Amino acid sequence: MRPEVALPVLLPLLSGAISLLFWRSRPMQRFMAVAGNVALLMVSLWLFVATLSDGYVTMQMGSWPAPFGITLIADLLSAVMVLMTAIIGLAMGIYSLATTGRGHEKFGYYPLMHLLLAGVMGAFLTGDIFNLYVWFEVMLVASFALLILGGERAQMEGAIKYVTLNLLASVIFLTAVGLLYGMVGTLNMADIALRMDEAEHTGMVEVLAVMFMVAFGIKAAAFPLFFWLPASYHTPPVAVSALFAGLLTKVGVYAMFRVFTLMFDQTMGYLQDIMLWGAAFTMVTGVLGAAAQHEFRRILSFHIVSQIGYMILGLALYTPLAIAGGVFAIVHNMVVKTNLFLISGITHRLQATYQLKKMGGLYRERPWLSVAFFLSAFSLAGIPPLSGFFAKFVIVRAGLELEAYWVTGIALAVGLMTLYSMVKIWNEVFWKSLPEDNHVPETTTPTGDDGRLLKPSLWMMYLPVMVLALFSLLIGVLAEPIMWVMMGIGDQLFEPSGYIEAVLGASASVENVLLEPSTTAEKQPEADAGEAVQ
Repeated sequence: MRPEVALPVLLPLLSGAISLLFWRSRPMQRFMAVAGNVALLMVSLWLFVATLSDGYVTMQMGSWPAPFGITLIADLLSAVMVLMTAIIGLAMGIYSLATTGRGHEKFGYYPLMHLLLAGVMGAFLTGDIFNLYVWFEVMLVASFALLILGGERAQMEGAIKYVTLNLLASVIFLTAVGLLYGMVGTLNMADIALRMDEAEHTGMVEVLAVMFMVAFGIKAAAFPLFFWLPASYHTPPVAVSALFAGLLTKVGVYAMFRVFTLMFDQTMGYLQDIMLWGAAFTMVTGVLGAAAQHEFRRILSFHIVSQIGYMILGLALYTPLAIAGGVFAIVHNMVVKTNLFLISGITHRLQATYQLKKMGGLYRERPWLSVAFFLSAFSLAGIPPLSGFFAKFVIVRAGLELEAYWVTGIALAVGLMTLYSMVKIWNEVFWKSLPEDNHVPETTTPTGDDGRLLKPSLWMMYLPVMVLALFSLLIGVLAEPIMWVMMGIGDQLFEPSGYIEAVLGASASVENVLLEPSTTAEKQPEADAGEAVQ
């Protein structure tokens, strides 16, 4: 019994239930927003340390042996993602205290936040493909409710696009799960990985792989079905935007890494070209869309799309180094993208607009905010020695080793275009003087997202922003030990036998030995084919 692998899922559910129980008590809901997420961070650290020590931490729900029961499993990838989610959750809990008005709190903002965190944690820790679908739907329900909280016209328009495309992805995902079960007779991902090597209908395996790729690609906002994200992420309250930016698309990317390295690794030679082109178009369309925008959150929304391309590129190159770089990009992006949205909320509080042309002068008025933006924005652009530089450096190096020069060149060019967008925000919001047509008195009493007056509480907005900015800097400073963890993730994903044995036990290791020659023989030609194509 390893409770540390179940607690990251159970604690947000418990926090949400307590918040609902005390739905008339605003102080209790606000207390749980912080206390519940502090507890979540502590158990996530516990799980991360345990995974570093043991490699894999598993729990069979109800003591049913795998593959008959539901498995929870944490490897290094899951543990890192859980830890980052807990950090983002705590930052959002504190930030929300200063930005969420009574109206939104009354209609369930905090329980929905906890439910969303539970869905994310469940997706990261499940070892069952159907339960992965279930946790995706938990996330979809919670995120849709948060997206429409307030009921403004722009929110409703964005929510319709958001839920339509995500429901399409869910239908494709569920259909693929049903067909997969009909083919292999199991839903346990480790068991599927063993049985997939014995599958007779290789054409059906490739069809299923494409279906999963499309479903997760929509969830991750990859090209070409990414437009739901920039149409919706700038519409809800800024705390919701930041929570979405840090977590939701990353779950889709995580699912791609998990499924295609564990269950469909034999199809990577076939899908490599598709993923490479998809990553390239995702990077380019995202960064060009950002360059054309002049609204703070819309720029950041398009850059979510662009950065997803780097993560998918790490998987598409399909070497341990490239996978490590892709995961490094996920971790770095969760921090800096969340922080940039939080900073946009502070600038809106100070100047009552998200339009860049109407903003200015914050470098002189709020120097510490300017420093936080500088660290986060230039990290996103990949400027050394910040975290984004090392993530992109590893991916570029992996691309050069595989002689994938064209997509590597695109990745470098997109980095320069990202720098252009960040410099544009810096010049407009922080460097130039405040335009004469926007005079916002500094003593203006701030309002919440529902329009009701709030007590001045900028320090609760500054605190998570400064901590996340320093965390981004720390990731760059400690790049070597962090890269050691990332390489461990790359090795685990590229050689999934340890994952399979951790779930299924000793019987799986014997079966794996019998399958190993064919598996190894399959991987090598695929790698050679990938190099030849690139």
